[in-house]
Amino acid sequence: MTRCAACGAAGLVPHLKVAGDAGPDGLIPTTDRFGTALADIVRCPVCGHRQTDPMPADAVLESAYADAASQDYVAEEAGQRETARRALERIEAQLTPVAIPPDNGGPRHRTLLDLGCWVGFLLSEAVERGWDAAGVEPSAFASAYARDELGLDVRTGDLFATDLPLHHYDAIVMGDVIEHLPRPGAALDRMAELLRPGGIAWMALPDAGSVVARGLRARWWSVIPTHVQFFTRGSLRVLLERHGWTVLEIRSSPKAFSVRYYLERVAGYSPRLARLLVRGARAAGLAERMWAPDFHDRMAVIARAPEDSGSEES
Repeated sequence: MTRCAACGAAGLVPHLKVAGDAGPDGLIPTTDRFGTALADIVRCPVCGHRQTDPMPADAVLESAYADAASQDYVAEEAGQRETARRALERIEAQLTPVAIPPDNGGPRHRTLLDLGCWVGFLLSEAVERGWDAAGVEPSAFASAYARDELGLDVRTGDLFATDLPLHHYDAIVMGDVIEHLPRPGAALDRMAELLRPGGIAWMALPDAGSVVARGLRARWWSVIPTHVQFFTRGSLRVLLERHGWTVLEIRSSPKAFSVRYYLERVAGYSPRLARLLVRGARAAGLAERMWAPDFHDRMAVIARAPEDSGSEES
């Protein structure tokens, strides 16, 4: 029996018929195939969470993400770094001095783990701000880029199998990751084991309860083959609290990309219109300008790990 990944309730009901062939490029981080998922989407009548049913097996996704490769985000480095700086500012604002105790009587670097760090732009920004930062990324392409091009400490692997020090990190980042995981609750439990007492997690993800998502339904640009969970603000809070986390803030979280990048995504609805818009933006000299439109359909949450999640710090 399928149960809600957020609250655990049974009796999920049909929500959207969107199952389709993901195609050869379906499981990469960017896509313009809006309205297609690996299975139809069902809704929990208790907490409002949406998820694909049936849920794909872990092994299927692990293999696909290990092979994933895309230059799209590399080309958008400036916007990705600006988005990362905004996230780090929110994380630093929530980290209290209690959460960063001194090391042997003296100051120590804050420790950050980025799970699903892709090519590592957030990690790079964190290092520049003084963090002792490491990352985990299943994609061989992306993790190699982070190591070889940016000189970052990034391990190729996944959250559950990668050997990581327990109770070591002050903050964990998961940007656009939890919506890809068949077992998001297990991921939260694992993250709690990795955080120091008082540590926090920052997650960014699509907001399926937003006005845009509810209006566009199957044509919403976050209904894509890589996504298997569709959280609302309420269902995400339910999941976190069910696993002992304390929600500190939930807010809208737009991403910065070039105007050209956003206009190219219109191809998910009309390739011809996308070409015309990009051509017009180039003619006006706007195509490469950074843009962070807030459609209020992407959220960021900061939550504190359960107090009893760990033993001694490492």
